[in-house]
Formats: sequence, structure tokens, C-alpha cells
Amino acid sequence: MTETLPQPSLGIALRRWRLLHHIKQTHAAELFGVNQSTISRWEAGTQAMEPSERTRVEALLAARLDAAADHALARLVNESPRPVHLICDLTHRLLACSPARAAEFTVPLSDLLGRSLWRYSTAEIAFKESALDALGWRETLAPASVEFPSGTNTSSIIPIRASLCRWTRMTLSDGTAARLVETLRGRGLIHDAGEVEQKQGPWGAARRVDGRHGMHVGTPASAPDTLERLPSPHGRRGE
Repeated sequence: MTETLPQPSLGIALRRWRLLHHIKQTHAAELFGVNQSTISRWEAGTQAMEPSERTRVEALLAARLDAAADHALARLVNESPRPVHLICDLTHRLLACSPARAAEFTVPLSDLLGRSLWRYSTAEIAFKESALDALGWRETLAPASVEFPSGTNTSSIIPIRASLCRWTRMTLSDGTAARLVETLRGRGLIHDAGEVEQKQGPWGAARRVDGRHGMHVGTPASAPDTLERLPSPHGRRGE
């Protein structure tokens, strides 16, 4: 993956962090070396940050596992039997990882913890990442989870198989955000999310299969009335 990580607007996250920590715009302006009106325009989304300013704000808003509740979340991920990992929502730095997920890597987990996994993303992951702002991903504390089918990458370090992926955004104790990344299942017989395929059911009846969940959503046709084909126990009429 060679594309750079999309840069979302940081204004909403900055305002949420500031209010959580009871910091006024004037104090935030001092922290970043700008005036109060600049902070106001950043938060309103009417002024873009300069690269150096954005770097400082990103360092402030990057997810950290500081409080006991944050470490408890990391333990739940680390001990999960499912393929799941936790990343910084802003930078994609790896924060925690289950054994099932780590088994997919070809390097020790210690080599990846604290590092961004963005370089290993698939085209589908990159596309979904670029669409998050339009979905209002960072506008609320607990947005709805996002599910989407992902293709494969070409990495030998973190190979990604075709699968159904789910992202859940979680606000940590200091107001920064982490993202839970789950692999729901390998795609195999599962087709693109939402696609409905005709499958052959019992006795040749067609059944619809929801490609998103792999569930039968149709009703199989009635079975042939085999009793009509069986000979009468009394033989033919008149015998």
C-alpha cells in the first residue's frame, strides 16, 4: 500500500478534547502558538491547519492507553479468541492485538506494537477510510460501527485475506479515540456486502443468500409430493 493516510478534519476532535479537559480556547491557543480566533476557526472547520500545526495537534489527539479503563480494554483485545486488534483511530498505530490476529503476522508482535499499520492496508480499506468524514465518523462520541468487504494486499508481513471487516470507534478516558478492527469471516462463499445470490436449495428450489451475512433470506419451494408417486398399498383400483 503506497497511498498516504487520509487526513481527516481535526477540529471536532480538538474541541471534544478541550471540553473534556476544561481547557479554554485561549489556553489551547497558547499550547499551539496561535491566537484564539485560529482555534475557533479550526474547530468550526473554516480554516485548515498548517502542516506543522497539524503535526502538533495530531500528537495531542493520538490515542494513548493511560487510564485503568484503557488498559482493561487492551486486555480484552489481547485475550480475545477472535482475530481482532485495536489501533489509534487517527494514526492507525497498533495498540493491542489478539493471539488469533498476531498469528496472521510473519514478524513478532513486538515489532508492530506502537507502529502504524496503514502501509499494509488494502484498496478497500483505503477507500472506506477516505469516506469516514462523510459518514460523520468523528462527529459523535459513539458512531455506528462500519462493516465492509475487504480484498487482499501483497504484504508478506501482514497479509490480509478477503474478508468482511468491522470498525468500531471507541473514545478513551482522555478523550482520544481508538478503533476496534474485527474480521467477521473470510469471504469464501460470501460475496460483496449486500449482494444477493441465487442458490440452489433442496429439490432444486432456488433460495436467496444474503452476501452480507451469509444467511438464507428466501423460502425454499415446497418439496415434491413424493407420496403421489408411491404405489397404493392396495394396488391399482379394481385389483
